[in-house]
Amino acid sequence: MNTLEWTRRTIIAAATATVAMSGMARADGHQMMDSVHFLIPGGAGGGWDGTARGTGEALMNSGIVGTATYENMSGGGGGVAIANLIENASSSHGTLMVNSTPIVIRALTGEISQSFRDLTLVAGTVGDYAALVVSADSPVTSMEEALAMYRESPQDFAIGGGSVPGGMDHLVAAIIMQGAGEDPTAFNYIGYDAGGQAMAGLLSGEIDALSTGFSEAVALADQGEIRILGVTSPERVPAYDTAPSFSEQGIDAQFVNWRGFFAAPNLPAEQLTAYQDMLGAMMETPEWEEVRGRMGLVNIFRPGDEFATFLEAQEKQIGDLMRDLGFL
Repeated sequence: MNTLEWTRRTIIAAATATVAMSGMARADGHQMMDSVHFLIPGGAGGGWDGTARGTGEALMNSGIVGTATYENMSGGGGGVAIANLIENASSSHGTLMVNSTPIVIRALTGEISQSFRDLTLVAGTVGDYAALVVSADSPVTSMEEALAMYRESPQDFAIGGGSVPGGMDHLVAAIIMQGAGEDPTAFNYIGYDAGGQAMAGLLSGEIDALSTGFSEAVALADQGEIRILGVTSPERVPAYDTAPSFSEQGIDAQFVNWRGFFAAPNLPAEQLTAYQDMLGAMMETPEWEEVRGRMGLVNIFRPGDEFATFLEAQEKQIGDLMRDLGFL
């Protein structure tokens, strides 16, 4: 790398790597690293941003890390940040990049040219299950009733989501319908530009049901605006245990929108272990529990090889479904 290629970000990252490595020997149950730098592939206020900043907050408040710094790098569906991390790998060993399920979906569709295999997999940390919901005043009170209404008049029963056809909300709805024994390509899906618009469509009666994140569904259920028909979790989630899982209803529809952390390629093994130990220790702290609860997410800590196995399984699940739907 010549001098002109040293951007402000890579200089910060290089310095962070040096400082972080100097702190690794002090992993004694208290401070484990002096500093960590988070790379966020989207803008402020989104899910990636909240996860990275919440993680940094918990690491600092628990005393595990002295200082956390953040950098938002939007563009290309996350591809700009991924490419930057790869291209500046040698100077980015002090950086953790947050990502989630879209890295799998966008790699499959070719929206980004990289995949999770081009990075060092550190750990999956949290997840948000998905849910199918109806408005609180809907005549539909259960998934069984929703399916009966759909089977009576398939094209008149519309399921909406805050993503375009082929996006995550559509794929989740297809997983649910497929798990219920229906053709995942046949139901009427209406995509909106964002979750807020999709929810407005549900509440106005434009759609009959909505595919959305469980944490968002819980907030609206608490306000009495919607009813949760099912959750894509293996069992009921303690944070809102009145909502039934699809599994308990005999519907094979498990899915979690995970969030986790990646590092640059060729990260030294000792630093990878230090990052995994750091995140694992954080997840046992009350400071993290406060952040996790505030975000409405569930812990799904999967370091290293466990993370890789999980991502490969999700890639197959989503890829098979997208081929069925004609998107691949």
